[in-house]
Amino acid sequence: MNTIGQVALKRRIKSNIFVSLCWLSAIISIFFLCSILYELVMRGMPSFSTYLFIHDTRELGLRNAIIGSLMLTIGAIVIATPISILTATFFVEFRQFRRTIKVLRFINDMMLSTPSVIVGLFIYTLIVVNTSFSGYAGIIALAVIAMPMITRAAEDVLYLVSPMLKESAIALGVPKWRVIVMIGYRSAKTGLITAVVLATARVMGESAPLLFTSAKNSFLSFNMGQAIESLPVMIFENAMQPYPEFQQVAWTAALIVTALVLVMNLTARWIAKDK
Repeated sequence: MNTIGQVALKRRIKSNIFVSLCWLSAIISIFFLCSILYELVMRGMPSFSTYLFIHDTRELGLRNAIIGSLMLTIGAIVIATPISILTATFFVEFRQFRRTIKVLRFINDMMLSTPSVIVGLFIYTLIVVNTSFSGYAGIIALAVIAMPMITRAAEDVLYLVSPMLKESAIALGVPKWRVIVMIGYRSAKTGLITAVVLATARVMGESAPLLFTSAKNSFLSFNMGQAIESLPVMIFENAMQPYPEFQQVAWTAALIVTALVLVMNLTARWIAKDK
C-alpha cells in the first residue's frame, strides 16, 4: 500500500511539474507578444494621423505603401488560391496517381519550409534580371509563398469531407467534377476560406521577397509593370535611415501591418469557430 502511495505521489509531482512548465512557457510567450505590441503602440501611435493616409512616402506619408501592399497581396492571393485548391483536390480525389501525388506533396512541403528570401532571389533571377523591378514580380513571389500554405490547409479540410456523401452522389450518376464542386468544396467551404485568410495574413507582412522583386517607389502608382511601394519594404528602408522622423513613420507603418495581420488572424479564428 505504501508503494502504491509513493507511485501516486511521484506521478502527481511529475504531473505538477509538467503543468507548471506549460504555464511558464505560455506566460513567457504572452509576455514577449505583449511587449512587442506595447512597443509598437507606444512608438507608432504618436504619429498616427490622417496625414499618413493622404500623402505618399516621399512626404513622410503611407498612402502609396498601403495601396501598394493591398494590390500586391490581393494579386498574389487571386493567383495562389485557385492553383492551391486544385492541387489539394488532386491530392485528395485522384489517389490512383500515388507516385505523382507523393512527389508533388514533397515539393509542396519543401516550398512551405523555404525561406521567403530564397523565393525572392529565385523570382529576381527568373523575372527581374530579364525585365525590371515590377509589381508583377512581387505578386508572383508572394503567390509562390502563399500556394504551399493554402494547398496544405485545403488538403486537410478536403480529407474531412464524408466519403459516403461523394460515393452516394457518384452512384446516382453525378459527374465527378460536380461531386467535387457541389459536395467537396461546399462541405469544406469554411476551412478553405480560413486557409485563404491565414495565407493573406502571412504574405501581407513579407518584406524579403519584395526587396528583390517589386522594390520601392516613392510615388503612388497603379502600373504593376513598374516598381511598387509596400509597407514591409518601406518599414525596412525607413528603419535604416538616421533621421528620427523616418524612423517614426516606420514604427507607425509597423503598427498598421501588425493590426492588419491581427485582424486577419482573428477573422480566420472566427470563421473556423463559426463552422
